[in-house]
Amino acid sequence: MSPKELLYIEDALGHEQFFMTQCQEAVEKLQDQELKQTVRQMIDKHKKIFGTFYSLV
Repeated sequence: MSPKELLYIEDALGHEQFFMTQCQEAVEKLQDQELKQTVRQMIDKHKKIFGTFYSLV
């Protein structure tokens, strides 16, 4: 893997980490249980994406 490709993956990992953090903060503030569940599903999706990118390194 080239250094430039590695930088792209590191950038993508950072974005996924940011998305997970933002979703977690939203879950803590939300009152609607159905909406909380939807956001939790988004967290799970971003965890999987993060894992996929991480496995490329």
